[in-house]
Amino acid sequence: MNFKELLTRAKEKDDNALKEIITMYKPLLMKESVINSEFDEDLYQELWLTLLLCVRKIKI
Repeated sequence: MNFKELLTRAKEKDDNALKEIITMYKPLLMKESVINSEFDEDLYQELWLTLLLCVRKIKI
């Protein structure tokens, strides 16, 4: 399945598709959650929520 199909399924509230997208982006979210060489859990959660909102709002 390509990414567009995955996004479409995630927008339709398919939990498995959403989990796949989260798994794809988890390394990036974790990398971007490091501040001054320390992992910031709050920032990670905010980025995670932002990803979810973007998936829900993106126009395909």
